[in-house]
Amino acid sequence: MEDTLKKLLYAGVGIAAEATEKLEKSLNELVDKGKMNDSEAKKKLDEFFSKTKEKRHEFENKFNEFVEKHGYSKNADVTELRKRVEDLESKLGVKKAKATA
Repeated sequence: MEDTLKKLLYAGVGIAAEATEKLEKSLNELVDKGKMNDSEAKKKLDEFFSKTKEKRHEFENKFNEFVEKHGYSKNADVTELRKRVEDLESKLGVKKAKATA
């Protein structure tokens, strides 16, 4: 399931990058043809980035809800727990076992 989530996220990033690239190309073509000036093209691109940023925040919120609902741990939580375990092992004098891949 974790692998599927990663693939979904990578696909989303790829789609966003491709959409940005295509929009920039289309706007440049319109400017080159004289159908739009530079300031109009910049305004359209800024609007696109603004909307994309809003959607990213919505996606992140929904993704975090999904993660919590299905019991997945966030990287920050796992990192904090590892540090706490290492601190406890150190206090107890337990030798750290080597992790296997």
